[in-house]
Amino acid sequence: MTDPAPYRDRLALNLMHFARALRAAGLPVGPGKVLQALEAVEAVGPGNRTDFYWALHAVLVSRREHSELFDQAFHIFWRNPDILKKMMAMMLPTVRTDPAPDKPEMAQRLAEALHGTAPQVEGKDKTEIEIDATFTMSAAERLQAKDFESMTNEEMAQAKKLLATLALPLAEVTTRRHRPDPQGPRIDPRATLRRMLRSGGDLVDPARKRQRTRPPPLVVLCDISGSMTRYSRMILHFMHAITNDRDRVHSFVFGTRLTNITRHLRHKDVDVALDAVSTAVADWSGGTRIGTALRAFNHQWARRVLGQGAIILLITDGLDRDAGEGLAAEAERLHKSCRRLVWLNPLLRWDGFAPKSSGIRALLPHVDDFRATHNLNSLAGLADALSRQGPRRQPGLRRWVKEAAG
Repeated sequence: MTDPAPYRDRLALNLMHFARALRAAGLPVGPGKVLQALEAVEAVGPGNRTDFYWALHAVLVSRREHSELFDQAFHIFWRNPDILKKMMAMMLPTVRTDPAPDKPEMAQRLAEALHGTAPQVEGKDKTEIEIDATFTMSAAERLQAKDFESMTNEEMAQAKKLLATLALPLAEVTTRRHRPDPQGPRIDPRATLRRMLRSGGDLVDPARKRQRTRPPPLVVLCDISGSMTRYSRMILHFMHAITNDRDRVHSFVFGTRLTNITRHLRHKDVDVALDAVSTAVADWSGGTRIGTALRAFNHQWARRVLGQGAIILLITDGLDRDAGEGLAAEAERLHKSCRRLVWLNPLLRWDGFAPKSSGIRALLPHVDDFRATHNLNSLAGLADALSRQGPRRQPGLRRWVKEAAG
């Protein structure tokens, strides 16, 4: 009888290489999970590819947004057509580097994880090349302008660091409360009486006051459906940064339902915060029911978080599974409840974008600003726009509304 130990060692070696590739691609896979994966595969047996897939998935995937990356990595790594026969002998193929997955943006990340960085060959006749960079963009400028969807792992890590430092200053609004000010436009009767009492009732100069100003509350509604997957994970880092940068920020995510993640994003550590969000949210990368989500917000949360002239950031591509049913009425109610409703749509980055979807046509008449959100520059532009005083409605928005109506 053949000793099974060498075959088990071969299986463990291949699982270790697979886990290393997943870790390089961004999944939190450690040595402990490799041992658990080995035990899971031995428990289900190697006779069925589907069982083998889901045994590894159950152990190595801890977040819903990692499922798609795991799926593509699995089919690249274990793509030998005689996989079942070789699994029976525990002789699994090693990493294959020639195929590429169907989706180019995911392929770039997997290529880095599976292939690694090609070593530089040093030769005796090394040629030095001088490049005139007078009119070229710096690496930082390229990163600022690069679409989140096409970023590599290293670029995404750099972008997340930049997002952590991004502030979102809002133009301050006047409140009903007052503060002492010697040059204030109004007399403060109470403070004036206190002065008179301290001086024994003699006449004194009246105390003056003016109204306080402070940034308005900020409410973020972010779409986490399948069509927004590659953008929502970066937007969550942006939401974490602004939540920890200022007070009165309320964050919600929605796919087929609405979830309040404000408390989870208050963790200072972004990894802890996003782990808590992943646990709390049950509808990652599914369908989108924008009207249902806005109805839930209007009925359950609007009166709690939209006081004192709140500004709302609605982050969605407008692709609604319910074909915009009831969306216009809920968007109108939401618009009337806030100071300003800003719609951030990653589809707007395309030059040929047209508001043809029923969900987009229903939303456009009820927003004050319509902006793209697909790279760091777009988020920096949003911060600049919200920090300036100006008209409530974006000047160029009327063209989009007419096009949607036509």
